[in-house]
Amino acid sequence: MDFIPANESPIFIKVFRLYTKLLFKRRFKKVWLKQEYEPCSQCKTVYFLNHHSWWDGLIPLMLNEYRFQQQARALMEDKQMKTYSLFQKIGAFSIDRDNPRKAISSLRYAVKSFERDHASLFIYPEGTITPAGSAMNFEGGLAWLHEKLDNVDFVPIGIYMHTIRHDKPELHLHVGPPVRLNDDLPKDQKTAQFENVLNTMLNELRKKAGFDDREFEQFL
Repeated sequence: MDFIPANESPIFIKVFRLYTKLLFKRRFKKVWLKQEYEPCSQCKTVYFLNHHSWWDGLIPLMLNEYRFQQQARALMEDKQMKTYSLFQKIGAFSIDRDNPRKAISSLRYAVKSFERDHASLFIYPEGTITPAGSAMNFEGGLAWLHEKLDNVDFVPIGIYMHTIRHDKPELHLHVGPPVRLNDDLPKDQKTAQFENVLNTMLNELRKKAGFDDREFEQFL
C-alpha cells in the first residue's frame, strides 16, 4: 500500500471536533482527565498512548483541540488509514508495520513534521489494538524517534475505560509528566523504560478510576 501523508483541513477539523465532542458525550457517562503536562508556546511533543479500543483514534483530537492546541499529527496503521480516510484530514499519516523500509520512511516523515512550530505527534507504540490489561510490548519506533528528535518532550498518556459505576462506560485519561531518558541508552533499553512508565500509569489508573476521582477533573 502506498504511503498516505497527512492532509490537514482546518475547516474539517473545526466541524469534526464538535461532532466528536457530542459523540463522546453521548457514548460515555463522563470523561475524566488528570493532566500533569501542558505544552508551552514553544514546546514540541511526542505523546505515546496505550491502544485498547477504537476510541483511541479520536482521543488525540479531543486532547489537542481542547487542551494542548499544538500542530498535531498522528501515526496510524495503513490498513486503518485506508478504512478511515477521514483521519488524513485531521493530521494522521500511515505506517506499514509489515515493511521495515516503509515504516522507517513514515518515521522520517514524522521527524520532518517537527520542523513546524509547536508541532506534536501522537503514537501508539504497540502498533495495534491490544487486550486491556496485557503487558506493554512496544515496537521500536518510539525509541527511534527519541534518538532523532532534540528538544522534544516525550509524554505518556494512559487511557482506561470502565463500567464500575454505571451501565454507560466512563473514560479516564492521565497525561503524565515528560519522560527523561539518558540519550546514550541503547534503543532496547529506551523502549523498556517507555513501556515501564506507561504500564505503571495504567496500573494506577485501574486502581483509582471509578473509586477515587480526586486527582481528576471532568473533561467532557
